[in-house]
Amino acid sequence: MEIDPSKADAELEALRKKSEALKTLSIGPISSSISKLSGSSRVLPSEKDFHFYYNFDEFRAPIDEIGGKSQSMLRQIGSAKRLWGGKELVFPQDVEDDSCDWLVNVNDEVMERFDMSVDEFSRLRKEEEETARSRPLVDENGFQLVCGKKKKAALAAVKEIEENVAASPGIRVAERDKKTVGPKPKVPFHIPTIRRPQDEYNILVNNVNQPYQHVWLERSEDGARFIHPLEKLSVSDFVDTNVEGLEPLEPPPYESTPFKMVEDVKDLKEMAAKLRSVNELAVDLEHNQYRSFQGLTCLMQISTRTEDFVVDTLKLRIHIGPYLREIFKDPSKKKVMHGADRDIAWLQRDFGIYVCNLFDTGQASRVLQLERNSLEYLLQHFCGVAANKEYQNADWRLRPIPREMLRYAREDTHYLLYIYDLMRIRLVSECTDPENSNALLLEVYKRSYDLCMQLYEKELLTDTSYLYIYGVQGANLNAKQLSVVAGLYAWRDGVAREEDESTGYVLPNKLLLEIDASHYQQLEAVAKIQASLCGAQSQFCHQYHSAFGSKCFKF
Repeated sequence: MEIDPSKADAELEALRKKSEALKTLSIGPISSSISKLSGSSRVLPSEKDFHFYYNFDEFRAPIDEIGGKSQSMLRQIGSAKRLWGGKELVFPQDVEDDSCDWLVNVNDEVMERFDMSVDEFSRLRKEEEETARSRPLVDENGFQLVCGKKKKAALAAVKEIEENVAASPGIRVAERDKKTVGPKPKVPFHIPTIRRPQDEYNILVNNVNQPYQHVWLERSEDGARFIHPLEKLSVSDFVDTNVEGLEPLEPPPYESTPFKMVEDVKDLKEMAAKLRSVNELAVDLEHNQYRSFQGLTCLMQISTRTEDFVVDTLKLRIHIGPYLREIFKDPSKKKVMHGADRDIAWLQRDFGIYVCNLFDTGQASRVLQLERNSLEYLLQHFCGVAANKEYQNADWRLRPIPREMLRYAREDTHYLLYIYDLMRIRLVSECTDPENSNALLLEVYKRSYDLCMQLYEKELLTDTSYLYIYGVQGANLNAKQLSVVAGLYAWRDGVAREEDESTGYVLPNKLLLEIDASHYQQLEAVAKIQASLCGAQSQFCHQYHSAFGSKCFKF
C-alpha cells in the first residue's frame, strides 16, 4: 500500500498545531494561576470555620477575588474552541451545584483527546517508518535519514568516519563515549538488593534522641557551646593577594591523569602524605540518605593539580578522621568545593572533620551572577565539559563502583581547581569598587567562612515534630486523627533510630497520614511507646497486623 507523502505531511502539520495550542495553554497564565490558587487553598479554613471568617471583610474580599479569578480561568478553558474541536464547553451558571460535574467532564474530555492524539501519532509514525524502510530518504543536505533498527548501522558508520578523520593529520574530532551515544542507562535511586553498609562494614552510629556532640571541638569556658577552629581566624587571612598576575593552570587530560582508588588503610595513609605536601585540594562527597537514620557518606573525591583520588568512605569510615582531620583543619591549605552546604555537615557528622580556608565555587557563581550556579554549568561554561549528571542521585552504596559512576565522581573534582583559578580572576576583574579590588573575592570567602562555621545538628524528636510532616497541614485532621499521627510518628522515629533506618523506609509519610481515625482504638497505645520503644516494637507490630492484615510497615 502506497502512502501519499503530502497527505501524511498535512496530517502531521495539523497534529503539530494542536500540540502547540496545548503547550501554549499549559505554560500560559492559566497554568500559573491554577498553581497559585491550589497552593493558597491549603491554608483556607473549612466548614463552620469558613463561614465564620467569611463574615469579616478582611477575609471575604480576597476569597471573593480568588473565586472570581478561578471562575474566569474555567470560562477561558471552556471557551477555547480550538482545544475542543470547534465547540465550546460553557461554564455553568450555578457554580455551587454544577461546577464540580463540569470540571470532571472537562477532565475526561482532555484525557480522551490525549489518548486519541497518541494513537494517531503512533499510527503516523509507524507508516512513516514503513515508508522509510521501503525507499531511502535523503534530505536537502544530502544526508540519509534512518529510523528503527537502521540507527545502529548508521551510528557504526559515523564512528568509522570519525576514526578515519582522527587518523588524518591536523584534524581533531571530539571524543564520543557510551554516555553520549545511544540510550541513556537507567540509574536507580535505590537498589534493594544491596546489603546495608552498616551491616556489611560494621558501621556504628549514635542515633539517640539527644543533640549531636562535637567531641573534636573545644568548648567555651562556660561549657555552653562548641568553638570552631575558624573562630580564631579572620576571613581576610584566606583572601588571595596575587590574583592579578595569576595564570590559570589547566588540569591534565582526564584519561592520562594519575588516579588512585583508596580502599585500604595503606592507600589512605599514602594519600594523606601527598595531601600534606600540597597547598590546594578540591573535595567533593557522594552521600546516601535512604536506609539509614542520619545518612551515610559513601565516597570522598579529592583532586590535586596533578592527581585524582576516590576514597571508599564506607570501608574506611573510622580511619578517615585520624588521617585527614588535620589536613582539612590546616588554614594554610585551600579547600575548593562546590555547594558545600551539606558536605560540611557530612564531614563533621561522619568523620569529625572541620574545614578551614574554603573557597566555594557555588558561592562564587552567585557573587558573579552567572546564568546558573550548578557544577554542571560551571564545567560546561569554563571547561567545555558536558558532565553526565544522571548519576547525581544514584545509589552510591553500590560496590564495586561501576566505571560510569566512578567517572562522574572524579569529574566533580578533576576540573575544580582550574575553575577556581578562572573564577578568582573574574572576581577581581569584575569588581567595581575602586578602593578595594578584592571586594567580590572577599565576599566569596565570607560566604564560604559562614558555611564552614555551621555545625551539624541531629534531627530530634519533640512533642510537635509530627506537625511538620509534609502534607499534614493540608490534611484537615481532627484532634483524634492528629493523636494517631503523633503516636505513629513517635513509633516510627524510635524504630528508625534503633535499627538505623530512614523514617521513609519504616513508614512512608503518605501511608502514615492515610491511616483513618477509625483505627484509633487499635492504635491508641502507640503514643505510650515513646517511653519504652525497645520492648514495645514487637507488641505494636502484632497489634497492627491484627488490625490491618499482613501488610507490613517496611517496603
